[in-house]
Amino acid sequence: MSFVSQFKAQAQVMTGDLRHRKFIRRALRNYETVRDARKASFQDWPGARQRAAETKWQAVNHLDQHLEQFAAKLESRGTKVHWATTAAQAREIILKIVHDKQAKSVIKSKAMTSEEIHLNDALEHAGLNVVESDLGELIVQLRKETPYHIVFPSMHLTRDEISELFQRELGAAATNDPEELTMIARRALRKKYLTADIGITGANFAIAETGMISITENEGNARLTAALPKTMISLLGIEKVLPRMDDLALFLPLLATMGTGQQLTCYNTLYSGPRQPGETDGPEEWHVVLLDNHRTELLADAEQRDALHCIRCGACLNVCPIFRNVGGHTYGTTYSGPIGSVITPHLRGLQEWKHLSSASSLCGACTETCPVKIDLHHHLLQNRRNAAKQKPSFGEQTAFKLFAFAANRPTLWNFGMTMARIFQPLQGAVKGSMLDPAKAWTKTRDLPPIAPESFKAWWRNRK
Repeated sequence: MSFVSQFKAQAQVMTGDLRHRKFIRRALRNYETVRDARKASFQDWPGARQRAAETKWQAVNHLDQHLEQFAAKLESRGTKVHWATTAAQAREIILKIVHDKQAKSVIKSKAMTSEEIHLNDALEHAGLNVVESDLGELIVQLRKETPYHIVFPSMHLTRDEISELFQRELGAAATNDPEELTMIARRALRKKYLTADIGITGANFAIAETGMISITENEGNARLTAALPKTMISLLGIEKVLPRMDDLALFLPLLATMGTGQQLTCYNTLYSGPRQPGETDGPEEWHVVLLDNHRTELLADAEQRDALHCIRCGACLNVCPIFRNVGGHTYGTTYSGPIGSVITPHLRGLQEWKHLSSASSLCGACTETCPVKIDLHHHLLQNRRNAAKQKPSFGEQTAFKLFAFAANRPTLWNFGMTMARIFQPLQGAVKGSMLDPAKAWTKTRDLPPIAPESFKAWWRNRK
């Protein structure tokens, strides 16, 4: 089954699941309430967005310089920096590190880049025991699912469903108390931190000026993932770079506000290198893997380059009417929602994934909410245009040529409109059938009624 067929089939199932839609909408309405309260605490919210957009513009448009500076600073303190052009190359680099260390177990904190390159599958295929330490990621891992949402991986599940999962997989007692569910996961993870040979993290930001990565979290699991295993690996996309340390003063509260509706996340940690002489904790060896995986191709597209500004806050997913109705898993790819619909055709192939750019109402809510002002809804249109230009549809080409031919000939156009008014009552009888020329449209909606007379006719007869 093709990706577009899978999307349509899953979307039909999910839009018919009223319980799921009600649950997700209620969760996102609660998010909107706390998000708006935090936005109001900014002295100048539009100014903060503009400053963030300009900072990311500077970072992305001088990405080569910032990456060189970032890597040099890291290497000067003993960090081993690896450059991965493709997902396969990134997996090979990490598997080689694991093999060289003769590792048997891996503990991971949240990293969407690891989902992007299917790292867990590769590690498990190599015989390693891989455990996700983020609570949401652990839940979907136990369910053998991918994350539902960029920020909230298990937001589609109720407490009762999570309790049943923990009873089945962890042998826990039944409970629907959130704190007790968290403690069950914590008890299961403690030993994993202590016995893991390697800890793998992602990164929220990479600071070129100082050669540090910034990880923001609410559970403290990333700190344990980085501090306890002897070897630490951080996998991050090259677009994560910020020019200066001072930029975090804006980006950390911005990410917390739009991601979870907090003023600041509970833990914000900077990592600058492996354990130095005299230090009591931290990894003995640290590897940073910088992932391209088609990002430089997007960088070369001046029209859509600002999609690399994304800080993975998930705000565009939260306001998207399509995401709210079809859910995260329907997209069938790592990045869902508007930002996923924009970048996935770049990362995984335009023709295979162009349908995501058509799964949009083009309401513009995503662009309006984006904290770094990515022009998301226009990029969806640009993807549609590029896909049609790259591989034109014979049917669409013919239809638009016929439309242009008629529209440029008033007599023919007026005759066509007259016939349409005559036969419009019959449209209801053939709606959705093989005889309906607008079947793709009328399958889920009605055609707009044709005016009884044209404007020119009304103007001529108005007296």
